[in-house]
Amino acid sequence: MTTFTPGPLDRDDRVWVAGHRGLVGSAVWRRLRAAGFTDLVGLPSGQLDLRDAARVEEFVDATRPRHVVLAAARVGGIWANAQQPVDFLSDNVRIQVNVLDAARRAGVERLLLLGSSCIYPRLAPQPIPEEALLTGPLERTNDAYAIAKITGILHVQAVRRQYGLPWISAMPSNLYGPGDNFSPTGSHVLPALVRRYDEAARTGAPTVTNWGTGEPRREMLHVDDLADAVLHLLEHYDDDLHVNVGTGTDVTIRELAGLVASSTGFTGETRWDDSKPDGTPRKVLDVGRLHATGWRARIGLAEGVESTVAWYREQAGAVRV
Repeated sequence: MTTFTPGPLDRDDRVWVAGHRGLVGSAVWRRLRAAGFTDLVGLPSGQLDLRDAARVEEFVDATRPRHVVLAAARVGGIWANAQQPVDFLSDNVRIQVNVLDAARRAGVERLLLLGSSCIYPRLAPQPIPEEALLTGPLERTNDAYAIAKITGILHVQAVRRQYGLPWISAMPSNLYGPGDNFSPTGSHVLPALVRRYDEAARTGAPTVTNWGTGEPRREMLHVDDLADAVLHLLEHYDDDLHVNVGTGTDVTIRELAGLVASSTGFTGETRWDDSKPDGTPRKVLDVGRLHATGWRARIGLAEGVESTVAWYREQAGAVRV
């Protein structure tokens, strides 16, 4: 059994950030570097397929990390989840099992698994407490992904019980920021809106049409805030129960679209296609447990949307040139 003592991790400890090229992993990497960590390791998916158990085992044996942040996952928006449930279930379960098993055999001291707020029942109480897990049916449009993430939470809890390792899980709300996936078919709600409104503003299109009614409510968390929370939790949190990470406040999709429209300079009409699914009606997290550890989100939504639009335009502009 490893005893966890709250406080700063040794900045010379080797930390493996699994998925360090993705939205979350790249933000965690930046935050750890800024905090003075000198020995970060990670390989892009083209060099290390985390679905390959043998390759994961070889990597962990070769690098021997002391701590792991598991930020790697197959992720996508409502369309991708609904169209490819087998892929989202199979790939994410394999990634988690391979990384957690290899880390456990190597005696990794601290591991933080990142999941998603979609683990909770479709009609969970709002704000959603951690204890709502497994208390009702999931949202059908992303149930396969949710089951994979729930499996990861239970795997971490099982390691704590059987091996006494102080591993933890964190469940963030809807994420956005630099490094997001802005593809037409694979993106989540905010990057999808950014791409759509930016294109309309550039081309002078008179209208933008969004999926659903615009009435569902979502809690948005900037990925740099999440990365800061990851480091804080690694140094201050140790419990069987996963912990929610978010702002504790939400907005309607319609309000979010208005912020994006304003940030991109789009002045036309926004329409809503209610023949398309809305997804979960509301999803805001109870972050009382997180706040009790001394951490709160710092980046406001308007500020975060503005910076994300600017980042997207910089990247897209480079590609278009």
